[in-house]
Amino acid sequence: MVYEAMLLFGIGFSAIFVFQLSTQSVDPARLNIWRQLYLFMVVGLYFTYFWRRNGQTLAMQTWHIKLVSADQQPLSFRQAWLRYCASWMWFLPALLGAYVLALHQWITLLALLATNMLLWALASRLDVDGQFLHDRLAGTLIITVPKKPRIADTE
Repeated sequence: MVYEAMLLFGIGFSAIFVFQLSTQSVDPARLNIWRQLYLFMVVGLYFTYFWRRNGQTLAMQTWHIKLVSADQQPLSFRQAWLRYCASWMWFLPALLGAYVLALHQWITLLALLATNMLLWALASRLDVDGQFLHDRLAGTLIITVPKKPRIADTE
């Protein structure tokens, strides 16, 4: 997740740069909800593109895991988009809680996010197959991909 976040930082930075240029930074506060929606869509397109293309984002390739449908087939657009939206449950309850409780201290927000993420991860232990709820809802599975053997240099 951390590696994926580092990759998304570059994508998000570039996307926001394009947004700011296209809107000419006119009244940033008024455009805040549109900026967030735009970023949500850009990140969603990143994930759905890679999940549909070969079942792996760049970070997933590094960790040798792949996303497939429950019948071991490539994901449909609907499955990929549903999984993306449902996977926001890693963060959304904590962010909504912070908003409702008007929490403004970073340490409190980070603690709330960490607690939410821990509970979401532990919820997979309640599943018979050890799946996350967003995978169960989307009808997807994470599988391990065997490492490709390196070709030895011959001299």
